[in-house]
Amino acid sequence: MERRGPWSVVRGPTDSGRGGGIGATLRTLGNILVKELLQLKRDPKILPILFIAPVFQLIILGYAATTDVRRVELAVCDLDRTAASRELVDRFTSSTYFKVTAAVDSQLALDPLLQSGAARVALTIPAGFAAERSAGRPGHVQILADGSDAMTGTLGLSYATAVLQAASARGGVRPLIELQPVVLYNPDLVSRDYMVPATLSMIIMVMTMMLTAMALVRETELGTMEQLLVTPLAPGHLIVGKLIPFALVGLVEVLTALPVVLFLFRVPLHGSFFTLLALTLPFMLCTLGLGLFISTMAQTQQQAMMLTAFVFILPQMLLSGFAFPIQNMPEVFQLLTYLVPLRYYLVILRGVFLKGIGFAVLWPQGLVLLAMGVAILGLARLRFRRRLG
Repeated sequence: MERRGPWSVVRGPTDSGRGGGIGATLRTLGNILVKELLQLKRDPKILPILFIAPVFQLIILGYAATTDVRRVELAVCDLDRTAASRELVDRFTSSTYFKVTAAVDSQLALDPLLQSGAARVALTIPAGFAAERSAGRPGHVQILADGSDAMTGTLGLSYATAVLQAASARGGVRPLIELQPVVLYNPDLVSRDYMVPATLSMIIMVMTMMLTAMALVRETELGTMEQLLVTPLAPGHLIVGKLIPFALVGLVEVLTALPVVLFLFRVPLHGSFFTLLALTLPFMLCTLGLGLFISTMAQTQQQAMMLTAFVFILPQMLLSGFAFPIQNMPEVFQLLTYLVPLRYYLVILRGVFLKGIGFAVLWPQGLVLLAMGVAILGLARLRFRRRLG
């Protein structure tokens, strides 16, 4: 037996990384895997980052990354001061959508409230509102919304419209068409059920991609990569042996974070857990390949971290549909989204969690991720071999 360094791969006299058949290859990969796992174990600081930090990130992002808007700040200017106008104000306050933060006697007093952020929506009921309703004519009201916060302003207008439509129907105005909407897969339109699975995908991507890139660059910084080069390891064996531990870390993170998704946030898992796990593997193949590719571009761990965050992770967040609807993007950017692995994985996650669909529907996304992963890993392997040479 031969040992080339305190960390190096241990092999017998006939165990060669470049030959010896399948058994020798498996032994070589097993030795590299053991070496990488031992190296992770010897670093006490890395284990909390790998397995505890992702859970805290999921909890924080799960509560923060929500598009639900409740208790919108409402300022009321009731110039009619009648029972009908007070009933309308009560309709706003009795809903879960609004809370009255100010009641003023003049429309001029509404502007300072909207400017300061004390109110996001302002309701003005003009004088004569009750008289118009009593005469059978529609009563007119004015709704002002703060457009500087586009999401809250838009939803506030939508909520106000719903309240006013309900008030009109109760007043005896029967609409020509009665709408009875039915929402499938997420009946209560809870954004948390939509966003938490997406947050899980971000954690998997960040951890596997960044850890792979920084670990390989750290080998170069410490000079241990040169020690690996003098061993009879084939570049392919070295790459696979380096990537398998981080793939295992990614799977452990999925298993660790899934109970948080299911039991803390109560996101339903209507589909199969095994479908979710199986379709996670080609996505991790993409992220691990990107991490290897980044390691061939960076000279230091700081460079690897910056490249990962700003060149690869941030564009995927913006172009995948994680934060912004793809159909609202310009056509050029919509075409670019087809090159983003996270786009396909988000379809898989939301399909398995919310729709309960499986391979019969999601196989195109899985196939695309597999093809992208093989292509990315092949390109990264070429660059890695060139760098080794």
